[in-house]
Amino acid sequence: MKIAIDGPAGAGKSTIAKLLAKKLGILYLDTGAMYRAVGLKAIENGVDVTDETAVKKMLDSTTVDVKSEEGVQHVYLDGKDVTGKIREHRVSKAASDISAVPCVRYKMVDLQREIAARCDTVLDGRDIGTFVLPNAEYKIFLTASVAERARRRYEELKAKGEECTLESVASDIEKRDYNDSHRALAPLRKADDAVEIDTTDLSIEEVADKITALIGGRI
Repeated sequence: MKIAIDGPAGAGKSTIAKLLAKKLGILYLDTGAMYRAVGLKAIENGVDVTDETAVKKMLDSTTVDVKSEEGVQHVYLDGKDVTGKIREHRVSKAASDISAVPCVRYKMVDLQREIAARCDTVLDGRDIGTFVLPNAEYKIFLTASVAERARRRYEELKAKGEECTLESVASDIEKRDYNDSHRALAPLRKADDAVEIDTTDLSIEEVADKITALIGGRI
């Protein structure tokens, strides 16, 4: 069984995907974390994420691995655990920009498809149902207002001790929405056969209940 959950930043994709995977007892693969890892490497090495030649050269010596350790997903970049670092605010735009570079997307998508072919999986991202797993049995498109998504991300960042303002977070989200939906390769969009759920006024459990009903009460 393959469950594809797509949507813009801050819509609740990762939270819902993790909850579903736990309840179903299947693998959760955070695809966005893989792009964040590559974006982090670009930042730390001073690589221009819009320079495809430079990115490809960096990618040739880059390894990204995703492992489940005691029920918690960890992301490894060149053998180093970067699970915490990839969630820093500075990595978000780099991840969005570098995900638009064809060589990066093809490498990450090949890995994602390989993992999904081996086991029942929940994947979340921006193009899972349209590009990565177009034949997934269940496709969900989560969305929410920009104001609500910014509030969620702001609270998350503040809880981690990062300095930011609600206005800057909202601005970053709007920019990322534009970048993700206008990129040439596999842009953010709702798959024709996906079920859209607006999470603005819903709790995590309420969203999970809606998806549970959709997949026939298997949770």
